Amino acid sequence: MSSSWPPSGGSPFGIATLSLGNWRAHRLEPRLKAAAKAGYQWIDLFDECWAAYLEEHGLPGEELWEPTEQNLKIARKLAAIVKSLGMRIACTQPLRKIEGIKDPVERQATLDLVAKRFPFMRAFDTDLVFMCANIRADNGVTSDLKTVARDLAELGDMAAAYSKADGGRMLKIGYEGLSWATRNTWSSSWEAVRFANRPNVGLIVDSFNILAVEFADPYNPAGHGRIYSTLEESLEILVGSLASLALTVPGDRIFFFQCGDAELMNPTTFIPPTDPETPALLPWSRGHRLYPLERLRGAYMPVELVAAAVLATGYQGPISLEVFNNSLNEPGQMIPDDHAYRGIRGLGALLETAKSMPAFWQNQVECKKAITQVIQRLQPNGYKL
Repeated sequence: MSSSWPPSGGSPFGIATLSLGNWRAHRLEPRLKAAAKAGYQWIDLFDECWAAYLEEHGLPGEELWEPTEQNLKIARKLAAIVKSLGMRIACTQPLRKIEGIKDPVERQATLDLVAKRFPFMRAFDTDLVFMCANIRADNGVTSDLKTVARDLAELGDMAAAYSKADGGRMLKIGYEGLSWATRNTWSSSWEAVRFANRPNVGLIVDSFNILAVEFADPYNPAGHGRIYSTLEESLEILVGSLASLALTVPGDRIFFFQCGDAELMNPTTFIPPTDPETPALLPWSRGHRLYPLERLRGAYMPVELVAAAVLATGYQGPISLEVFNNSLNEPGQMIPDDHAYRGIRGLGALLETAKSMPAFWQNQVECKKAITQVIQRLQPNGYKL
């Protein structure tokens, strides 16, 4: 945990490639240039964007992690472009449906798919492989803690063995609790990381996924109140959880911090999906995330509480945007520029607001002050971006 509050100095800003425009409507290189122009230092490379970039070069996008010389050559080219713009690739993502597989043959084949990314990490000059908690709910998987931790540990060992063999810097496995996965909280994800007990296996923290479980409800007119009826009560339970994060997770075990706010929905028109296979939170997550503190666009999440808790751990890595919104799917040359500018503005405001928060993890008095400060910001005449 950080020895003083607020922390001194700034934090580097990053953005996911899909938060600059959809790969179907926008080529990757113009999006990267928009990010560099806006002032980002880190890029979070999404699989779909990487696949589309390969296709731009006449290679099959569905074979995006086949370590052929052609694919690796294009990966090195992309890394060189990113560096020429003054940025670095922070990670690749998302790995999905990996851990907890019961059948040993299927399990080994799935772990081997993860290992196929390792040569690309070298080509991209990055060290972080980003993995989402498993969303499968069939009988072929288990969420048993020992099983999940064993799989994470084995992935860490595979990454360490690869690093030792080629002499490069240590490759890392980052694990994120997805809001509609079985392990959908920071604490359950951290539990699995701790049990894995590997120095190169760490936690990914995402403000949207935390708040979507521990605070928000897009189908409630108030936007929160999944359990508690008042905003103050909802914030009290959230602050208690985040205080635990600040006090128990070492900052160097958080491998990446992603930020995203979200739009307050109208439940009379925004209704849950009828397909039982579609998670209830998915339409909100995929179409209505916003950059931090965009009150004028309907943002209402207490993202500053998550950011303050993460910074209080001593985390010194990038603060990166992961935002999905229907506006990113629109065509037009200005989409990447507009969204890059909105994002960097939101990150600046978020960092400033987070550092102004009382140290709510220290005592009940500071906790009450923090809740009051958030409520005041969320009032109609509060701070607006």
